[in-house]
Amino acid sequence: MTESQKGEALLEARSICKAYGALQANREISLTLRFGEIHALIGPNGAGKTTFLSQLAGEITPDRGRILFRGRDVTRLAVHARARLGLARSFQITSLFRSFSAADNVAMGVQAREPHSFRFWQPARQDPILREPALAVLDRVGLAAKSDQRATELSHGDQRRLEMAMALASDPLLLLLDEPLAGMGPEESREMTELLGRLRDAHGVLLIEHDMDAVFKLADRVTVLVEGGIIASGHPAEIRDDPAVQHAYLGDPVSC
Repeated sequence: MTESQKGEALLEARSICKAYGALQANREISLTLRFGEIHALIGPNGAGKTTFLSQLAGEITPDRGRILFRGRDVTRLAVHARARLGLARSFQITSLFRSFSAADNVAMGVQAREPHSFRFWQPARQDPILREPALAVLDRVGLAAKSDQRATELSHGDQRRLEMAMALASDPLLLLLDEPLAGMGPEESREMTELLGRLRDAHGVLLIEHDMDAVFKLADRVTVLVEGGIIASGHPAEIRDDPAVQHAYLGDPVSC
């Protein structure tokens, strides 16, 4: 991250609305995410978090509102076009090429950013142009020693790290992460939290996560969704102490 990029507004959502019949999934959602920032999006199940993330990624088109990426209106831009601009997403459920090695999985992400990305796929082990960057990304997420293992042979935590490596392989400016700690044990969660914390050095991150310990440790800013709309947005300490947030999501403080 250069000094000029630090604090740059990467993503702006302006009054995003999405309905499915009578169900208002998102209501007038506005937020700004900056380069070098981890912005956490939290809320109860069914609050509209993943629907909002899908609109940012280009998988769903808003009914109303605008999405700007580095000042450019991308509201109706396709997923692959947003990816070329520097936006990458990971999902709640791992989406790996399970019979491929870790290196081959990441090489798919490397290939997608190259001008020749639509050529016939060659295994990464046969193509140094793909394999060398893939190994560098695997080293970044702590999987260099497991580069030749198939995805099915990796632990759940390592599969989540591999999915993170696949997102990073496209060299994104912004990462949209949907519950990256889901299903992890305490040690795996600690390792992933440390990895996520390092991402702000070179990326902006919008994070959906239910692990509140991780959220309050990582986030520079937290936005809370309830029933499709924002009820609070601010620094983690402000959100933790907000009575409306405590009542709606974190749980009312216990009185002695």
